[in-house]
Amino acid sequence: MPTFLSHDEFRLPEFLSLAKLEKVKVSYNEQDYKLDNPFFKVQLESKEDAQKLVKRAILIKHIFELWGEGSSYEQVHEQVKQTSDRWNDYMTCSFRFTVSAFGSTITYKEQLDIINSFSYLGFQGPIDMKNPDVKFHVLADYGAENGTELSAPIHIYMGILVATGSRDLVNLYNLKKRKYLGTTSMDAELSLVMANQALAAPGKIVYDPFVGTGSFLFTCAHFGSFTMGSDIDGRQIRGKGKSGVKTNIEQYNLQGRVLDALVFDICHNPWRSQQWLDAIVTDPPYGVRAGAKKLGRSDGKELSMRSYDGIPMHTREDYYPPTKPYEMSEVLTDLLNFAAEHLLLGGRLVYWLPTIVDEYSNTDVPQHPCMTLISNSEQNFGLWSRRLITMEKVKDWSKKDEAVVEQSVVSDAQKAEIMENGQEDPKRPGHFLFREKYFNFGH
Repeated sequence: MPTFLSHDEFRLPEFLSLAKLEKVKVSYNEQDYKLDNPFFKVQLESKEDAQKLVKRAILIKHIFELWGEGSSYEQVHEQVKQTSDRWNDYMTCSFRFTVSAFGSTITYKEQLDIINSFSYLGFQGPIDMKNPDVKFHVLADYGAENGTELSAPIHIYMGILVATGSRDLVNLYNLKKRKYLGTTSMDAELSLVMANQALAAPGKIVYDPFVGTGSFLFTCAHFGSFTMGSDIDGRQIRGKGKSGVKTNIEQYNLQGRVLDALVFDICHNPWRSQQWLDAIVTDPPYGVRAGAKKLGRSDGKELSMRSYDGIPMHTREDYYPPTKPYEMSEVLTDLLNFAAEHLLLGGRLVYWLPTIVDEYSNTDVPQHPCMTLISNSEQNFGLWSRRLITMEKVKDWSKKDEAVVEQSVVSDAQKAEIMENGQEDPKRPGHFLFREKYFNFGH
């Protein structure tokens, strides 16, 4: 039985991704899974499978071998007494009992009374509170917070701790400890969750086409993948002074896995048309801090080589190429088409989709005939949210296969009219004019 942590909508997708990655057979009742509850009962074939499943989990706190459960302690004891065939394995081990509650608190005296109620187990080993051989847990579920604290739990579980997740990785990659940061650096917890949903593993190649300061390069490389990225803005990659993406690569000792970060526009990429990537993990530029751009000139003129003081402009350290606005629908179309063309069969695309909460519909999620949707998890910020979309390639790409993304390209005049009148075309997707509406919220 796993216990989960925060980011409610992300927990089950990560769990199922890890089960696939580790080839662990999992069965469960979908009705048992609730977003507002940290407990989830599943069936696994062995303790070893549980340990494989959770060894790199970020949102799974613990997995317990369940000995008994019920709506009262009497029911729990009745079930535990039916497991007497297991007791001899722990008769002389050092052990510890822990009592914890969700949605309430249990006094120290009540905890002792609960622990002593299991004395019939008859364990003869020493009690070791620091480093015991076996950790028994009693978990009391008082339900989600609803303004009134219940006097008794609605459900109780008792079992042995089998495995613990890798929450320590969140601290290792904590942005507060990172030497080089940008304004859009993804926090460590979600970066690691994305690496898990991308099935990052030794020998795989993971690519970020909007690499920024490289957060996903580090977390996917931590799990053994070879990673690389690209961005239209080389200044973020190079950084300032002695700090840049390379600084972080050295900080995490990932020189052998992070291959490189290159400078080019994903719409004009140099990659051969072939299937070679195991995963694409990215946070597309949806323009909260800066409007998304792609190569080109806003006036429609063709790009041309330019020089300053006899020096080609593109060779300067501070060079930034001419760009034009990159609408969200265009970003999504290019991203899905690129993924379908370059991912291996079974490869995954994991990316963020921003949306206005009241205008979002599940039909807004872009589709592609070569890709299938694995999960769609929301991180809500009130009026707006971003959705972590995970897709898997299920069909070989051909030139006739194109992404299905509702086009929402409008002129600046049309944008101004829509924002001024406050009227919205009900057929527009939730990410339409996201940047303009985001700043209209008062940010």
